[in-house]
Amino acid sequence: MALLLGMSACAVPLAPQYQIVKQTFEIRFVPGANPEIKIHSVYTLQNNGTADLDFIDVVFPPAKVYSRANLTVESEGQSLTPADLPLEYQQDSPGAQRLKFPSRWRQKETRDLTIDYAFAPPSAGGRDFALDRETFHLAARGWLPILLRPNHILADTPARPENLTYAVRVPSDFTVLARGSLASRKQDGTDTIYRFELRKQDLGPYVVAGHYLTSNQDKKSTNAVFWTMKQLPQNSSPTDNRLAVAWTVLQKNFGAVDKQAGVPYIVEAPALQAGDASDEAAYSAFPGGVFINSAALNLGVTNEVFVERVERGLARTWFDDAMQPAPFAALALGDGLPSYATIVMDQTAGGDVARRKRIVALLNSYDDARAKLTTPEKSVVATVPENSLEQHRIAEAKAPLLFIALEDAAGAAPVRSGLAQAIQLLRGKEVSVNDIRAAIEFTTAKNLSEPFRAWLYNPGIPSDFRSRYGPSAENEKAKLEKGN
Repeated sequence: MALLLGMSACAVPLAPQYQIVKQTFEIRFVPGANPEIKIHSVYTLQNNGTADLDFIDVVFPPAKVYSRANLTVESEGQSLTPADLPLEYQQDSPGAQRLKFPSRWRQKETRDLTIDYAFAPPSAGGRDFALDRETFHLAARGWLPILLRPNHILADTPARPENLTYAVRVPSDFTVLARGSLASRKQDGTDTIYRFELRKQDLGPYVVAGHYLTSNQDKKSTNAVFWTMKQLPQNSSPTDNRLAVAWTVLQKNFGAVDKQAGVPYIVEAPALQAGDASDEAAYSAFPGGVFINSAALNLGVTNEVFVERVERGLARTWFDDAMQPAPFAALALGDGLPSYATIVMDQTAGGDVARRKRIVALLNSYDDARAKLTTPEKSVVATVPENSLEQHRIAEAKAPLLFIALEDAAGAAPVRSGLAQAIQLLRGKEVSVNDIRAAIEFTTAKNLSEPFRAWLYNPGIPSDFRSRYGPSAENEKAKLEKGN
């Protein structure tokens, strides 16, 4: 393994491969009774490997998720027809299709590749992709083609160029929020074309656009900004300021996810659907802030439940956009880290009393779910979507408490520093529980195998943690019941 790593680090290619020399793309909103988003991608590719190539494999955006249609592919002026991969390769490259060239792609030769397709409004969802007559948004991953490396252990994956420019073309009365630095803005008839530049360190592009009203026109303000379909019925300034403070707390403790994102945006997404049938209000993090639906907005922007849900959404940005939890770590990291981050925000605003109150609430949630569970309790990492609601409540309560236990054992500052380093070092990559453990062990200089095992791989609440917080939890619960 060490030999392979050393060899792969060499500048000289050791396998068939190719690189992306240049990449541009345009996102165009096409208005009308049946609106569309047209994606036009252009690549300049160079065969920099050890052999000629007859084809490349590409993953296109899923047709069902994006209502994708009108896919066309061209290279050197000739049309290419995507085909399914041979059966023996389909398991390792799910969803990929093969583009066979009319002629062999010689070593050191450069070729162009143009890919076009259109998105229609999806039938449901609205979290990663939404489109209607007035708005649309595209998440930071999934909607652009993914060019795969040749099937060789030593082949490098073709990486995005260090500098990339892309365009967003929308009606001139739309506002646009997107990843990268705004390079230019040009009027073209009834449309405006925005051009953004992405640098090597920037994460994947996202786009939010629509016919929105904004709560804050002051570009120098550090407060949060609401984008809504109608004028807010109440003054949002207190909430704007509180969310700006939460954003600052996240940056201070876990580092800046995106240096271009100066303030958080709270954006109304009419198509966003709640995952819980008992609650129509929906909230979903995106790299620039949080999407909310109309039901959430109807609660009122100063409503405590509304503000807390948005704060949790902001926390999810740090641990979802910058890091992608591996599937088996979805609860431990994908839910646990944002929930832990809200405790950090609470502690900053209300001190140790607020921290303890949130811990007590999580313990109460665990105890309540555990009492209603009719099957043996599973560990956090063993909890899967098919498990009961009570089992999920147990896992969702325990996952953030792991990081509280780590703070108690090693100190808050080193734990948060470890997470901040993980966010910067693992930007855009899939992250496992062991990756996070290694990062925190490095900054705390402690072996943390025991707390990770106790909280994520075993059922129950560790007795030492229960002794620190349990009695208070019982007292707090009694007060709440008495108050009711």
